[in-house]
Amino acid sequence: MSRLILPHTHPFDGGDDDHPHEECGVFGIIGDADAATHTVLGLHALQHRGQEAAGIVSYDGSQFHSHRGLGHVAENFNDEVTSRLKGKMAVGHNRYSTTGGTILRNVQPLFAEYEFGGFAVGHNGNLTNALTVRKELQKRGCLFQSTSDTETVTHLIALSTATTVEDRLIDALRQIEGAYSFVCLTNGALIGARDPLGLRPLILGKLGPAHILCSETCALDIIGAEFVRNIEPGEIVVLTSEGVRSLKPFPKQNQRFCIFEYIYFARPDSITEGRSVYEVRKLIGMELARESGVDCDVVVPVPDSGVPAALGFAAQSGKPFEYGIIRNHYVGRTFIQPSEKTRHLGVKRKHNPNRSQIAGKRVVLVDDSIVRGTTSMKIVDMVREAGATEVHMRISSPPTAHPCFFGIDTPSYDGLMAARYTVAEMGKKLCVDSLAFISMNGLYRAVGEAKRNADKPQFCDACFSGEYPLPLTDQKAGTMPKQLSLLNEERG
Repeated sequence: MSRLILPHTHPFDGGDDDHPHEECGVFGIIGDADAATHTVLGLHALQHRGQEAAGIVSYDGSQFHSHRGLGHVAENFNDEVTSRLKGKMAVGHNRYSTTGGTILRNVQPLFAEYEFGGFAVGHNGNLTNALTVRKELQKRGCLFQSTSDTETVTHLIALSTATTVEDRLIDALRQIEGAYSFVCLTNGALIGARDPLGLRPLILGKLGPAHILCSETCALDIIGAEFVRNIEPGEIVVLTSEGVRSLKPFPKQNQRFCIFEYIYFARPDSITEGRSVYEVRKLIGMELARESGVDCDVVVPVPDSGVPAALGFAAQSGKPFEYGIIRNHYVGRTFIQPSEKTRHLGVKRKHNPNRSQIAGKRVVLVDDSIVRGTTSMKIVDMVREAGATEVHMRISSPPTAHPCFFGIDTPSYDGLMAARYTVAEMGKKLCVDSLAFISMNGLYRAVGEAKRNADKPQFCDACFSGEYPLPLTDQKAGTMPKQLSLLNEERG
């Protein structure tokens, strides 16, 4: 789920690193006496997909129960809270962390009471025509309670004249554009829906008699559930006590799964679209070494996201892998505003050099991406100050030169380093001895394709290529800012 930034609202300004961020994680379960507890655990496993807020809605056969809160899952769901979420079915949602404009009414799952009963929905993705649809709905008298694009779907469901819940949902989905994976809870069913291009992930799992929908397989692992299959692009699944029913109301299209899931977003222990994320990242590092190997003494990952690619780079190049940078995993959100005197120390809240592995050595730093470049500059400076004689940087994705509009947090063009500078110019700005990114075809080889099909790309890679697979209706209509910019210059 992506929050809409309306023309009069303040843009986001928070976060503590310079990576792009996935927007949300979703989890749903039906037919389980411990539905709420397992949903809490599933959200724990999906915490990396969103740290701003978490929510759960359950249903006990006669009444819906809900708890939503700002912050991490553990901050909101203790035993007492979880015990109040009664029933054998539940849906949960993690939201990506920001500091600006965080309000409880935006926290999902959203819930509505219709004539046919209650309906809760959690959304991972971004609707690219949500503001256009919202304006039309407001003209028809609809009153919005949040700034979430997901709320447009709840109003479209309300206005549908279809007789069944799933047909009302299909009516709504026919009117929206963009990337989405929805998990929905009704009085008698758990419903999942994935956009026709399959940009965002959604999988089906099983735990005894219970069925599960979630964003990644790591959410199944934590509760001992088994993976059944991926929900297909454009598929709607209806899970009830009678089993699983599949609906395919949309014309089949070539899938365009988000390739950045493999590079950064998904947890490395997840299996995504049949591929081990960890293994893919190692293969990306190996391809990167083949394409742009450099004579060095040590390969150092920028933790934690750069670790698997750095392992692959080191293995392919025959150079030693060392943790030359140590990450502090206990850095939370700070409310202390840095002074000009201390601002440059921000990166050391999260990273510190391991001098014994850096001093006097030619270092290759491996990271997954460069967005604004602010954190990369600080890390390079830190490694040089620790005594490195040379600093080379290798990036396990192509240059991020274009914003994403499908549920990923990236700045607008003027905030993207690769949109403003050539690779050579970026290298000079970062003060590295050399800088190289994996090629597009190298990335595709690492995920199991011989090369990128220029006529029909196998993945969504718009942040690298600028080739958007879906209409950007709100952007073209000028009804929203250039992009949902959640990154700021002081991410540490």
